[in-house]
Amino acid sequence: MSIPKTQSACVFDKHGGPEEVRFVKDHPVVQQKDLQPGEALVHVEYTGVCHTDLHALKGDWPAPPKLPLVGGHEGAGRIVAIADNTSTTLKVGDAVGIKWLADSCLNCEVCREGQEATCGHSQTSGYSVDGSFQQYAVSFTRHLTPIPEGLPLEVAAPILCAGVTVWKAIKQSNTKPGDYILIAGAGGGLGHLAVQYAAAMSLRVIAVDSGEEKKKLCASYGAEIFLDFKDSGSFIDRVKEVTGGLGPHAALMTSSSGAAYNEALEYLRPHGTLVAVGLPPDTWIKANVFWTVFKALRIVGSYVGNRQDAVEALDFALRGKVVPQIVIEPLENLRSVYERMEKGQVSGRIVLK
Repeated sequence: MSIPKTQSACVFDKHGGPEEVRFVKDHPVVQQKDLQPGEALVHVEYTGVCHTDLHALKGDWPAPPKLPLVGGHEGAGRIVAIADNTSTTLKVGDAVGIKWLADSCLNCEVCREGQEATCGHSQTSGYSVDGSFQQYAVSFTRHLTPIPEGLPLEVAAPILCAGVTVWKAIKQSNTKPGDYILIAGAGGGLGHLAVQYAAAMSLRVIAVDSGEEKKKLCASYGAEIFLDFKDSGSFIDRVKEVTGGLGPHAALMTSSSGAAYNEALEYLRPHGTLVAVGLPPDTWIKANVFWTVFKALRIVGSYVGNRQDAVEALDFALRGKVVPQIVIEPLENLRSVYERMEKGQVSGRIVLK
């Protein structure tokens, strides 16, 4: 396929706020001859915007990203070139997804156990390597996810991070059909997908967020109960009341509220599971050891998903069981999107074209 020499991209050279993001039209495109074995060049047609991208911009996580950086890790597009001497079943023209996990060794113990996201040699898109906020992105063939025929690329984009992440978290929640699962931040980019995956698994969803708009959204996606965390009264008591006094079987934390994590350990029923997904900065989970043991509680960190989780997450979307709430905007709007994200003004997911 014809590959241009330059492209549009969003780049930042130092950490800070949205004002640091530069939209440029002359960013270089890696040519086929310059690809290393195992790499492919993907023409990105759509890319979601995740809160992780905002953390990368701010540089407020313990592990700093590379600089300068092209962010983004929810890219959906088609392969336009594959490096020479690359062994892969993928071919030019295939629709593929670029995920947060860009590459891993696939040889160490954690990779062999299907936990490649925690590989000590992993690379991450839009963080340690340039990501999908550009028209042509280099990625690694062994971690590109095939997008099934019939699934629109703009729908697939947010599934590649938000969808995979919450689907894996639900798998980690130790729940079965008919169990209560509380989803904190249920109206957000991760949460609204978590509600749908959980409902598709016949879990009884307690959606936690604030406002009538979020309440209607969560109900439309299958939430059985909605709790507004801003309402008066003890939140812990309200959670127990709607679950017959025992509390939910699991709490999936997609919000960035540190207080929400610690409340969960008080309202979970015996043998309940707290699944940590959202990443509030400088936050500690303060678990009372006696009650954690006495109630046999589980605290689980769930970090994105593996290659099989991605295939499964996309299959739910292909079958119409999960439908991301998306708003499509042009790539040059990224700075504005970040500004709205900082103010909490984004429902669902923004997808850049």
